[in-house]
Amino acid sequence: MSDDPFSELRVLIVDDQRTMRMIVRDLLSKISITDVEEAENGVDALEKLQNPSFAPPDLVICDLHMDKMDGMQLVNMVRRNKVPRLAGIPIIILTGDKDSFMHEVSSQAGATKVLTKPISAPDLRAEIAAVIGFG
Repeated sequence: MSDDPFSELRVLIVDDQRTMRMIVRDLLSKISITDVEEAENGVDALEKLQNPSFAPPDLVICDLHMDKMDGMQLVNMVRRNKVPRLAGIPIIILTGDKDSFMHEVSSQAGATKVLTKPISAPDLRAEIAAVIGFG
């Protein structure tokens, strides 16, 4: 057991760009989060999240614009899901879209937080602490 509570977190990264998944994974490793799963889009993420043998993450970090199912649709599906273990999972939308309307709609759909890329590891750590409830 580590003294750093971040090292105990399990995170699901959802992004259709492999490079962005690698960047987010690297940022997470810089803040002691190494238990990371990846999904290529919302459909892939939802399949994982609904699979009873998939250990639910403590946090989902999701891109907004993706093929098959975008971040807003994924948030909507998770928030309205009938599987209780999924309903309260914090979801951070991490997007390059600076449109404040898109950020507001994402929040209304149930995103816990909407962040704009790029983001530094210390800033990401602070945002994760806020949504997870680390003081």
